Amino acid sequence: MERRFVQQTAVITGGADGLGRAISGRIGAEGGAIALFDVNEAKMIAAEKDLTAQGVSVSCHVVDVSDETSVEAGFREVMTRHGQVDIMVNCAGIVGPSGIKTSEVDGDGFEWVVRVNTIGSFFMTKHALRVMIPRNYGRILLIASIAGKEGNAGMSAYSTSKAGVVGLVKATGKEFAETGITVNGLAPAVIKTAMLDDIPPEQIKYMTDKIPMKRLGLLEEVASLSAWIVSKEASFNTGFVFDLSGGRATY
Repeated sequence: MERRFVQQTAVITGGADGLGRAISGRIGAEGGAIALFDVNEAKMIAAEKDLTAQGVSVSCHVVDVSDETSVEAGFREVMTRHGQVDIMVNCAGIVGPSGIKTSEVDGDGFEWVVRVNTIGSFFMTKHALRVMIPRNYGRILLIASIAGKEGNAGMSAYSTSKAGVVGLVKATGKEFAETGITVNGLAPAVIKTAMLDDIPPEQIKYMTDKIPMKRLGLLEEVASLSAWIVSKEASFNTGFVFDLSGGRATY
């Protein structure tokens, strides 16, 4: 295992489980200190114990990414504890209404998905930038989705919210292209996580059938690519959304 993140601090949202937990483990294994952001304190503490047992320096912060005050407070805590933020990976997200047509989607449900997935990505990016700009270095990675590029029938709220994340990556990456801060995205196809428990089986089949490899992506595959994107090696990549789709993305 390489040691690309020694003396670096990474803020990981949705860090209690799923993609966030996997990415935290990979960055931590390569020497990075981890600041977990999540609304689920119990799961986050369990993740902290696991990572600490592996020799990773970890702090936990109860943060709701949909609330700017909560996000700002979280970054203040990290700066007090770690003194710097080199990496921010935003994995926090929800699926929302699934397996139904747009004409049947409740407005409040649609708005909440956008609030968490899109506006949450904006809040996290905004406040990560504010602590990275004085040092002229940073790596920001926002987890989008292949649904944000191609759209998934039956998931209009989720698809729309992730399309917004793609736009945020492209705009912000251009804004900071002449600095030492990069802003990129990752658009996975279906990944084997607990989030699938909230999606009807027929919807999962619809998405998996679109993947030429005919399988789900694995957490370690997400963690591997994410770790490269937020490393110093990826210095010429910004404003780009990487695909991790098992061949589904063909453009």
